[in-house]
Amino acid sequence: MSGAEQNSVLVTNARGQSPFVLVCDHASNRIPAPYGDLGLSMTERVSHIAWDPGALAVSRALSIRLDAPLIQSTVSRLIIDCNRDLNAPDLIWTLSENTRIAANENLGADERQFRVDHYHRPFHASIETLLEARRHANRESILVCMHSFTPVYRGVARPWPIGLLHGLDPRFTAALRDALAADAPGLNIGWNQPYAALSGVTLTLEKHGDGRGLEATMIELRNDEILEPVGVDLWSGRLAHCLEAARRVRRESMAV
Repeated sequence: MSGAEQNSVLVTNARGQSPFVLVCDHASNRIPAPYGDLGLSMTERVSHIAWDPGALAVSRALSIRLDAPLIQSTVSRLIIDCNRDLNAPDLIWTLSENTRIAANENLGADERQFRVDHYHRPFHASIETLLEARRHANRESILVCMHSFTPVYRGVARPWPIGLLHGLDPRFTAALRDALAADAPGLNIGWNQPYAALSGVTLTLEKHGDGRGLEATMIELRNDEILEPVGVDLWSGRLAHCLEAARRVRRESMAV
């Protein structure tokens, strides 16, 4: 295994006893050294175009609270987007919101394949390896894909502090929505917001959740909610409680 491949994904708490398995596709804004700065300013490289700010912090806190495994990509989505199908036009971004990524334009087939082989495939292989090990051990697995989104996109404000996206089966996500509504009455919960489910932005959810017949959900937190420790603590605590509540509801419904 090459150094690039070894460093493209990180799995922590793989033996965690929780039924939940956490995945953070856009955890990092790291651009591997051979790519320099992709021609981007420091401001651009720390902005949401390069990663999901706050998502990893909440994922790590959730992993501790739940004793759950966490799988995270360690490279910027500007190198390759691990939450996109290999045939997606935005697998390797050339324009993100209003920012041109000129270094990604006109990539040769060899470079494109290198990124797939060393960054995209190892990430998904790590998820499959962990889920398969849990299946062999007769462990329950509920996949939770963690993301964050920017408060304003192309001049349009996004009012939801949290959005929930489901795969083919919406039932666990609906139970989580109900648990959040009960926990925080009046909370503005986006249903399939800020993105529509199954619209090309839920590869990980579909591939490893739907693909394995697992209960699964994708959580989007507005990043201004989770940039400081107090917000990370609030949301990790709320989500830990509500994920467990949603699981109880689903187990009860299955037992009827």
